[in-house]
Amino acid sequence: MSRSRRSARTAGTRFESSVADYLAAHVDDGIERRARNGSKDRGDISGLRHMRGRLVVECKDYGGQFKAAQWIGEADVERGNDDALAGLVVAKRRGTQDPADQWVLTTLGELVALLNGNRDHYEQEEE
Repeated sequence: MSRSRRSARTAGTRFESSVADYLAAHVDDGIERRARNGSKDRGDISGLRHMRGRLVVECKDYGGQFKAAQWIGEADVERGNDDALAGLVVAKRRGTQDPADQWVLTTLGELVALLNGNRDHYEQEEE
């Protein structure tokens, strides 16, 4: 049985809240699910920071295909909209409800930004 638009939205909201609650409990109690921002989407979770830089988190409770490239692209656009340090995707891992067991996707460049606390390596590559 396929999901309706309404059931997909409900599942997505529930998944975003689960991720936000888990991060708030284990990282910083200021982390929460972000309200929708329309065309200038800034991710699904607010309040997550690393090395004083904001992180964008795009949550995906997908009903069908695992679309990593598309989702990473969305997270990158949202990172730009938020002028954040890095963008991550948290994707629902089938077979478990535990937030700690969900997939986290990113690119190597975003990982370097997280580890260094800056995006300088992107500027160097463009020169």
